[in-house]
Amino acid sequence: MLDTANYTPRLKAAYAEAIRAAMKEEFGYANDMMIPRLEKIVLNIGCGAEAVKDSKKAKSAQEDLTAIAGQKAVITKAKKSIAGFRVREEMPLGAKVTLRGDRMYEFLDRLITIALPRVRDFRGIKGSSFDGRGNFAMGLKEHIVFPEINFDKVDEVWGMDIIITTTAQTDAEAKALLKHFNMPFNS
Repeated sequence: MLDTANYTPRLKAAYAEAIRAAMKEEFGYANDMMIPRLEKIVLNIGCGAEAVKDSKKAKSAQEDLTAIAGQKAVITKAKKSIAGFRVREEMPLGAKVTLRGDRMYEFLDRLITIALPRVRDFRGIKGSSFDGRGNFAMGLKEHIVFPEINFDKVDEVWGMDIIITTTAQTDAEAKALLKHFNMPFNS
């Protein structure tokens, strides 16, 4: 059985031992607190039109996201009614979860080493998906690339948004940090 009291995620240990030093050398930070670090990872599944037709779809997305993240996901609800989309206020439309600490590092490790290599026709991640403030966003077309999802029990294949928030001030610093974590950028 895994001893959780003395367990440190692999990427968290790599960050503490090697990545911090490499980032400090690369960018010449005067202070250790200036070195960028991961703050949080937000996962989101939007059901959209399927959830409008069947309210159980959001619940299914929540269960799948909970399995992927290892933490209970919350159902996202519509903020206001939009007649054209047949959406009413407070109608469930998807699910989201925010990961911090050890769970965040565990998820990033599974994303990079297991899930992304399982994506069909994978040629790397577009390196231009930064927001200008050191945060990175990417999407997956199928959530079934994660090993926690059982193919046989999937009733719907969802797309998924993954937002990685860092403390980096610039996109170059954030990209360098993610490259040190072996994020497979194609450019």
